[in-house]
Amino acid sequence: MKFSDNLQKLLPFGYLFLVVLGILKESIFYYQIDINILKYSNLMDILISPIATLTSNLVVFIAVIIFSIILYAYPAFLAKKLDKKWAQKLSGLKNSETLSEDQVKNHFTNFFAVLLACGLFSFFIGIGFGQGKVLAKRINNSSVKYDHILNYNSGEAEIIYLIDVNSVYYFYVSKGSKTIKLAPIGSVKNIELTLNKRLK
Repeated sequence: MKFSDNLQKLLPFGYLFLVVLGILKESIFYYQIDINILKYSNLMDILISPIATLTSNLVVFIAVIIFSIILYAYPAFLAKKLDKKWAQKLSGLKNSETLSEDQVKNHFTNFFAVLLACGLFSFFIGIGFGQGKVLAKRINNSSVKYDHILNYNSGEAEIIYLIDVNSVYYFYVSKGSKTIKLAPIGSVKNIELTLNKRLK
């Protein structure tokens, strides 16, 4: 049974949901290093936050794609076996004989949407909390790798651990310090990656 037509109607709401998840993830991540990220972000940073999170790591991106495909296939499989009692029980759709085809499609579309929403919520919240906790611990233990050099327009330079960057600020920790610093993009001439694992 196909329910992709119904999914198209949910896409705008899906992206809005992703944006909210992106905001929650960033807020939870930065909260653990005592930064209110919304004060240092513009609208574009907020809008691309979920996409940036999903594409930040190839393994994570592939895992999310596979997870989404499995979640799509699961309701489709149950829809094909709807004449079986176990399928009706798993899908939460009883007395399917009395429902129209459109009602069944809507049910499975909503079923897929709820599964995907729960999965993405767990992913974004989990990754925000986990990454933030690990980063805070590494900064406290001075175990971060200072693999960037930040060159300012003034001619000064700092060896840093780069936490993140958005369209307005660089977020980093200087070597020998546990203080988190923010440098406006306009004050930086360039940034050097000194330890590049891909280029040896």
